[in-house]
Amino acid sequence: MFLAWRDLRRTWRRFLLVGAVVALVAVLSTVLAGLADGLVRDGTSGVRALPYTNLAMEPGAAAVFSRSTVTADDADAFAAIPGVEASPVGVSFVNAASLDGGASLDLALFGVPAGSFLADRRDAQDALAGPPGLVLSSEFLDKGVRLGDRYRLGGSDVELPVVGFTIAGSYGHVPIAFTSLATWQSINYGTDARGRASAIALKVPSGTDHDAVDSAAAATGTEVISKSRSYDGSPGFTAETATMTLIRGFLLVISALIVGAFFTVLAVQRTRQTGLLKAMGASDAYVLRDGIGQMAVVVLASTLVGTAVGVAMVAALARTSAPVDLSPRSIATSAALLVVTGLIGSLVAFRRVTSVEPAVALGVEG
Repeated sequence: MFLAWRDLRRTWRRFLLVGAVVALVAVLSTVLAGLADGLVRDGTSGVRALPYTNLAMEPGAAAVFSRSTVTADDADAFAAIPGVEASPVGVSFVNAASLDGGASLDLALFGVPAGSFLADRRDAQDALAGPPGLVLSSEFLDKGVRLGDRYRLGGSDVELPVVGFTIAGSYGHVPIAFTSLATWQSINYGTDARGRASAIALKVPSGTDHDAVDSAAAATGTEVISKSRSYDGSPGFTAETATMTLIRGFLLVISALIVGAFFTVLAVQRTRQTGLLKAMGASDAYVLRDGIGQMAVVVLASTLVGTAVGVAMVAALARTSAPVDLSPRSIATSAALLVVTGLIGSLVAFRRVTSVEPAVALGVEG
């Protein structure tokens, strides 16, 4: 790497432009990583916080609550398995019209029966077991909602007061509200509920006989999915993650093309020098090691600088209402991929030099 370090010291301006471009790509990649993680968190934070391990849903529902209908009898079949806790849960998106002259609220309404393991706090249990009411996500406090405010839910005649607030998160980018399952059924089915719910939340301890769970699913005609898979049913979750992944992929390709183009030009400029090295007995491995090492220093340094700037930008955005999240693992993965794609992009350039005979290389500029 003697020649590589000498070039970096003496002709650093030559490398400044490509370094700046790689750093900008790293900034964009880091910010997009933070935005992607933030969107995922904002769209699924509510269900992530619920203490279930699996969901039993109607086959073909694709984790979408509105496509699934189960009954309380189905939950009993799973609850009969030793160690397994099962609770029906109803989920729907409703508009709550204020009866006190306030603004209407958009809610992801979760109906949970009293005594359910999904409501593990005592105050939540008391709210579900008491008179019908709404337990809203605490973010509604910032919107001026107070205890006792009354709302009419959806297109039904059900009127409910606010009986509490909790850190509930959101689902499909809509704040979550809890009510009793019976109240949820009245809102969605009126007097013809027949014990229906959207899904059965399961808490399956490690070591549980999964054959018994599969047998219960077969007996009830349901499909058991994992908690992580249930996130796919959040509106926009799949499209958002796919879009962000595609954009980040394009950035990596662009970075590889930029680095490859720069080092192709650099390799051509160093043709005479490379030919002289090979004529003196330097191997192709030596030439490649020298060039790739030089490229690695530039790309790595630029990526570190760009990632640091990107992290600072994400941290600043996190103090606003922007849906961003700092995930060290995601940011580190993004930076590592950027370095790897830069290395891959440069390999094409050095192939051009190592495949030329020393005499021919020296004659190019002679």
